[in-house]
Amino acid sequence: QAQVRESGGGLVQAGGSLTLSCAFSGFIFRIHTVGWYRQAPGNQRELVATITRSGESANYADSVKGRFTISKDVAEDTVRLQMNNLKPEDTAVYYCNVHDIGQRDYWGQGTQVTVSS
Repeated sequence: QAQVRESGGGLVQAGGSLTLSCAFSGFIFRIHTVGWYRQAPGNQRELVATITRSGESANYADSVKGRFTISKDVAEDTVRLQMNNLKPEDTAVYYCNVHDIGQRDYWGQGTQVTVSS
């Protein structure tokens, strides 16, 4: 059974850091990409960062370039999002998306990130 689960959210002051983790398992098809998305109250869900299965390529939204880093563990089925110099506008529920080679998307339940000013 395919499962995706995020963790690591919390409350942090502006300028602080958090690291989010996405753990996934049980996929039938090879994973193509893993992405982090976020959704703030009243806003649409937006792309934050993506990484290919082997971690050879990563892409970032302009708003987080230079501050966030996406990475993949070599030993475990885990993708992390290191978030530095957090800003109040980063406040959102962050979701992990796993896109497999069978063109299916799997989503976690989300983890709340709150950045106070």
